[in-house]
Amino acid sequence: MTQAKALKALTLVFAGFSGLGGIGPATLSPSVAVAQESMPASSASVDATSPDGRTEISLATANGQPVYTVTRDGKPLIAQSKLGLRFASGANLDRGFEITETAADSHDETWQQPWGEKRTVRDLHNEITARFTSTDDGPERSFTVRARVFDAGVAFRYEVPDTGERALVDEITEFAVEPNATSWWTPAGEYNRYEYIYKTTPVRDIYRVHTPYTLKYDVEGADGPYLAIHEAALVDYAGMWLDQRRAGVLEAELAPRHDGTKVKIDGAFKTPWRVIQIADTAAGLVNGADIYLNLNAPNQLGDVSYFEPGKYVGIWWGMHINKYTWGSGPDHGATTGNTKRYIDFAAENGFSGVLVEGWNIGWDGDWFNNGDKFRFAEPYPDFDIEALSDYAANKGVKLIGHHETAANLPNYESQLDAAFQLYRDNGYSTVKTGYVADASDLVLEDEEGFRRYGWHAGQERVVHDLNVLKKAHEYGLAINAHEPVKDTGLRRTYPNAVSREGARGMEFNAWGSPPNPPEHTAILPYTRLLAGPMDFTPGIFDLMPNGEDNENRIQTTLAKQLALYVVIYSPVQMAADLPENYEANPEPFQFIKDVPADWETSIALDGEVGDFIVQARKDRKSDDWYVGALTDETARTVSVPLDFLDDGRSYTAEIYRDGEDADWQTNPYAITIESRTVTAPDTLELPLASSGGAAVRLVAGR
Repeated sequence: MTQAKALKALTLVFAGFSGLGGIGPATLSPSVAVAQESMPASSASVDATSPDGRTEISLATANGQPVYTVTRDGKPLIAQSKLGLRFASGANLDRGFEITETAADSHDETWQQPWGEKRTVRDLHNEITARFTSTDDGPERSFTVRARVFDAGVAFRYEVPDTGERALVDEITEFAVEPNATSWWTPAGEYNRYEYIYKTTPVRDIYRVHTPYTLKYDVEGADGPYLAIHEAALVDYAGMWLDQRRAGVLEAELAPRHDGTKVKIDGAFKTPWRVIQIADTAAGLVNGADIYLNLNAPNQLGDVSYFEPGKYVGIWWGMHINKYTWGSGPDHGATTGNTKRYIDFAAENGFSGVLVEGWNIGWDGDWFNNGDKFRFAEPYPDFDIEALSDYAANKGVKLIGHHETAANLPNYESQLDAAFQLYRDNGYSTVKTGYVADASDLVLEDEEGFRRYGWHAGQERVVHDLNVLKKAHEYGLAINAHEPVKDTGLRRTYPNAVSREGARGMEFNAWGSPPNPPEHTAILPYTRLLAGPMDFTPGIFDLMPNGEDNENRIQTTLAKQLALYVVIYSPVQMAADLPENYEANPEPFQFIKDVPADWETSIALDGEVGDFIVQARKDRKSDDWYVGALTDETARTVSVPLDFLDDGRSYTAEIYRDGEDADWQTNPYAITIESRTVTAPDTLELPLASSGGAAVRLVAGR
């Protein structure tokens, strides 16, 4: 056996011959190590094993059908599942194939994020590629499947050579999972995009779901493993839903283009990575989410220092609770005077930004159905953008731009340069975009200039979003997208994609029916948040803005609102409530003022999907740590070992937790604020009320 093959820690099986596994990645350089070897094969299968030796993917054919399987510790996780692509014309890539060539790699490197949940990310994986070639008498058909195996899971993608212009109509990738596994999901292909309450059911009871789709197996009585099926590096392709065809057999269902096809292709192409995260615990899923970043290309933009993570306030929540209006009139929120008040509040309390929504022409009337009326460089007369930008700059604050498009892509694209130039001229560095519309009502324009309609997850929207990111970079702007395409780790390649929505956020508590239930934020870390940052907009202190008897209230305690700043990551973190509600509660507000929005490292310490989570993060600019813990409707006490702290160093634990009689329904405002000295050997016991939480700042001794 060659040294290169040994480094791969792979098992290659060719026509009954089994090669032995190698010495594994422990011999690799701590920075970068790559070993490659390729050989012809007429094999039945080719396998790759994770660096820790626990997870294996096998690529093979079954009666000419490309297939794969995944095992962990020798036990099946993904049973034999089909691979293949089908087109509107020309030859399909799904039947009549054999593996004719293979290659293998090992890779180990560390790289740094300009901002993120952690500064340094390690990319350690083993890789195989298998070339599938047709066995029939017609013209040769071929494609490659590239698979990578990490300790945190497996990923694979199709790489197809140039065959000219084609229309992909079906990707038949399957994920054959345990039909009785518990799963957490939201429905896909429905009008409200990703913004649904999560359901908890056995796999066999789902129909069509969004990804990340999280499952919990029960293997021989063990608690787990946990899986999350998602995708990475979604570029010039359609977003993937999962459709259950038979019990436990999920198939990739691609969001359609306006003409009903799935993906328009011209030349060679690569699909996004199909990713199966694997972990022994729910917290392990959270800690393994680097896999999506590692499957994306490095930064292609270059210097993005124009964006700095930070916290912001804004003229936003007042519209949702009907204090202000987006449109013009006597209750218009985006006025010069009101914006100055928010700028003053931000400056006095250490916030770096002020978001203003409803400042530009187009909000009057039925904007939901008339997105072509928005003018992105024309303010309402009562909003003096130049004067406000000067006023904010003098206070050390930046305005945050807002572009609601009503999902009318042609109207927005025609104004991008003018809109972004206006923001650059006035010192903006971040833009919140919005695409409010029913999920299949994305407005497009075909090559002949006719109005067409597509899906928010379709290829046309994916291409649009990348064009917006690239254009924004030209003007030194970062993008926080709402009603977005789901996150697939592209923030590594385009670091000005700083945050996005993509799930039910805080606003549903103001007017949703029903509002977000107590378990919602105990599900998000293990589902939507695996994909990347979310602009959830936490920090509501008036938990009953519509009155005590109104259905629309925030179903948390006050302490849980503080915990959200640590549990839900975003480099643009909003203090979403009205300034007067913070001024009336200065003691709990102190935590929001203190907590950072950028981190050196992050560790999920404990949790269970839909029940609770305990999250720890270290500040990137100091030696301080922060802990956030929250629970669903069940009160519980969580134990937090502090062994992540520096040995031999004392810390002051500033603890904000539920009061003794706190309860989200009967006494949500009860909060206890206390401090104590702690060290690494200590354990904090944090009692959490029903839908309660705790937020802890651990200030390092100087």
